[in-house]
Amino acid sequence: MPFSNAIYKMNSKCTTQSEDDRYVFTAEWYDPNAALQRRYQLIFYPKDGSVEMYDLKNHRVFLRRTKYEELRKEDLYVGNKINVFSRLLHIVDYGDQFTARKVGSKKEKTLAMIKPDAVAKLGSIIEAILDTGFIITKAKMVLLSRKEAMDFYSEHQSKSFFSDLIGFMTSGPIVALEVIGDDAVASWRKLLGPTNSCTARSESPGSIRARFGSDGTKNAAHGSDSIASAARPGSIELFDAPSHTNKSELEFFFPSSGGRGPKNTARFTDCTCCIIKPHAVSEGLTGKILNEILSAGFDITAMQMFTMEKANAEEFYEIYKGVVAEYNEMVAELCSGPCVALEICQTDAPQRLREFCGPADPEIARHLRPKTLRAHLGKTKVKNAVHCTDLPDDAVLEVQYFFKILDS
Repeated sequence: MPFSNAIYKMNSKCTTQSEDDRYVFTAEWYDPNAALQRRYQLIFYPKDGSVEMYDLKNHRVFLRRTKYEELRKEDLYVGNKINVFSRLLHIVDYGDQFTARKVGSKKEKTLAMIKPDAVAKLGSIIEAILDTGFIITKAKMVLLSRKEAMDFYSEHQSKSFFSDLIGFMTSGPIVALEVIGDDAVASWRKLLGPTNSCTARSESPGSIRARFGSDGTKNAAHGSDSIASAARPGSIELFDAPSHTNKSELEFFFPSSGGRGPKNTARFTDCTCCIIKPHAVSEGLTGKILNEILSAGFDITAMQMFTMEKANAEEFYEIYKGVVAEYNEMVAELCSGPCVALEICQTDAPQRLREFCGPADPEIARHLRPKTLRAHLGKTKVKNAVHCTDLPDDAVLEVQYFFKILDS
């Protein structure tokens, strides 16, 4: 049977399909050379980790079945961006009913917001989120203006606590996260625990609010009380007031249609750049790395998750081109999945962070600097957990690349 016919018959394949067979998705890729959005059918075979792609417009095979170890079943869900052989694909739909039922039937997304009182415990909270099985797909540290906070909580403007709430939520940075998981809204609320942290400590001692919160307002983190609430701004657990707008909580922080959302918190002074590399993000090390950075006395003054295009990765690493033998592999790694960019502030930040991270080669680090970050979390010279600015003169430029250029 011709491959094209087989692809189209997938959609009507019977529901007795084995989980070892294949998962089918519709994916888009922006072709910068042609300035076109190209659409593909992406087929993933979980048994051997191979992928296949079919060009839907031109009705032809684009990629024959090829093993691709970097792709995991957990990465495949609508809305995610994945890198397949240096092409950044955006998964926009499920390709057949089997895939939708097996992969997407219980998947939800919700806003997880870390409040000003708990940002210092950012790493531990992210560890708890990942350990529960959530996938973090977006992240951004922001400082809400008074107007933004009032807009977000507009439905509570007539409440007696409104002024204190706005004052608290504008008192320092917050971290907004988009998390995806099975029954995400209910699962996130369970992980949060009761609204009042004192109650949480007696009823749910392992919850986030029990561990990191102080009271009913300074309770570490926010979660929507239903899917409907997640689709309106300012819904908090104590109230079930009607919405005044259709703009969702996630859309408020991560606008999908040309908006900017709240501004990032980068300072661009006395700082250096640190990137938690895609392999470390994929391995669930984000929280651990953040914890180690904070425990070492560094200030994380900006944070944002990015998924890099190959051209961006090449531009960012241009200084290493022709100098470092692993340049091509470094580029491939940086655009292989989401990374987390950090602005780190401290006196003499570039040098101190380099010393903290250790030699680029983890093997050398383990011999010479065994207590450094790369020594115990790095795998290879390319997959060495983090990038840190090498030259002090480049520190601000690297921070600007992420938090001014890419965030524009």
